[in-house]
Parts: sequence; C-alpha cells; structure tokens
Amino acid sequence: MDKIVECVPNFSEGRNLEKVDRIVSAFRAKENVKLLDYSNDNDHNRMVVTVIGEPEAVKNAVIEAVGIAIEEIDLTRHKGQHPRIGATDVIPFIPIKGMSMEETDALAQEVGKALAEKYQLPIFLYEKSASAEHRRNLAAIRKGEFEGLVEKMKQPEWKPDFGPEERHPTAGATVVGVRMPLIAFNVNLHTNRLEIADKIAKKVRFLGGGLRFCKAMGVELKEQSLTQVSMNLTDYTKTAIYQVVEMVRFEAQRYGVSLAGCELIGLVPLQAVVDTASYYLGLENFSVKQILESHLTEE
Repeated sequence: MDKIVECVPNFSEGRNLEKVDRIVSAFRAKENVKLLDYSNDNDHNRMVVTVIGEPEAVKNAVIEAVGIAIEEIDLTRHKGQHPRIGATDVIPFIPIKGMSMEETDALAQEVGKALAEKYQLPIFLYEKSASAEHRRNLAAIRKGEFEGLVEKMKQPEWKPDFGPEERHPTAGATVVGVRMPLIAFNVNLHTNRLEIADKIAKKVRFLGGGLRFCKAMGVELKEQSLTQVSMNLTDYTKTAIYQVVEMVRFEAQRYGVSLAGCELIGLVPLQAVVDTASYYLGLENFSVKQILESHLTEE
C-alpha cells in the first residue's frame, strides 16, 4: 500500500463482550485493513480499537463500525468512569505512510460527513481538523457529556460541523479529526480516595500548570479498590512517559500514596518506549537502532 493511515476509534462499551465483539467485527477480515489491537475496560466502560490500512478501506470499516455501535449502545443507560458524548465517542485519524496532515484531514472530514448523512449523527471536528479554536480540545467538546448535549447544542458556538443540530437520542454525537500519535497511559494509585487522584491529575495536566502535552483526570477503580490518574499524552516527543510517571509519583508523595502500577491502552510508538528505557536505565546515547527487532523486515 502506497498510503497508510491509522485510526483509533473509541467506543462507549467495555463490559458486554458480545457487543464489543460485534463492533470489532467491522475491522476483521477486511481487505487493506489490519486490526492491530483492541482493549476494553470495565471501570471506564469503554473500548479503544487501533487499525491501520489503505485510507478508503479504513474509512469504510469505520463507517460500518459506527453503525454497529449505534445499534448496540444506548447512552441513556450507559455508566462509566470515562467522559463521553457518543456511542462512538471519538474517531482520530493519524497519518502513517504517504499521507500528509492535509490529506488525512480531508479523509477525516469525509468520514464525518458520511456518518452525519448515513446515521443522522451530529459530528464535531477537533484537533487539527477543528473548525474553530474552542473546538480544538477534545475535553472542551466533551464537557457536559452526553447528558448535557441537548442544552449545549442549543448554543450557536456548539453547532455541530456536520449532521443534525440535535443530539442523537441514544448515540449522542461523535468527534472526528486528525491528530499526532497519542499515548493513552494510566498510573494506578494505592488509595481508594478519588479526591487524591483528582488533585494529582490537576497538578499533572497542562490546564493545571503541569506538563504541556498531558491531559489527565482522576478515575475510581472500584473492583481493585484503587484510583487512577488516567492520561493522554498528545505529543510524546515533548512530554515523555517517564516524565508523567515521575510527576505523578512526586505529587502522590504529599498524600503518603505510592504507585500501584501503570497501564498502557492501545499501542505505543517504539521511540516512546526507547526514551523511557533510556531514562530509567541511565543508558547513554541509546537509540532505536540498538533494538534487534528494528533491523528485521518482512519478506
């Protein structure tokens, strides 16, 4: 394939495995589409899918998956720790090979228009596809979540970019756009006090004066009697994994809380792992070229 695009759609279902499987089926055994990974989380009640492939093939698979999600997910009955406005909450596209940001943006907008027309679904464009500065940040679009969409969409500044100007009754709205590779990374804390996780998240994230390319929120992990600082690293080349781990550790110390482990959601660029290994092992001038597998090519 001369052109390869990555897509990482997030669906608001992480508990019913039959529904998860039906949604993921849209990406299986499709020509010019490769399903790389999918992970579902019970506490978040959310699934993240990672696919790559030829742009038109990925586009068609995504449109099919959204249709299945609309049939399977009713947000009026949905509960979970992760904020959401849609059954298919967000659909980011990332250029991988032979694709410019402009071409990927055009693809994202094609998908947005198609979803709006086929499913009567309100579509908001975000990140590098945003039609206005106040829509660039996903958190701003999600504010108020599904439950607040009815009133939010009455405001002129929150008119959707495509589709009806009213919330879909059960599927809400969907956010689509092109962005840099994102790392979804969580740090678990040895405490069940959510207020502690919230306070740490506020210190770590950029909006609270923390790391520039870090978005963070506190999450309760009831089944494990833990809490979590759930983060998105929007540019790992400028805000590294090891930086967020150490900042969370530093902030947790003031509450006498230790780290209970870390969690990676979906896939991660190899360079991000190399940077983290280099930091913790104290390796000098370590690079991807020193990793054996980086020299292997498929025949």
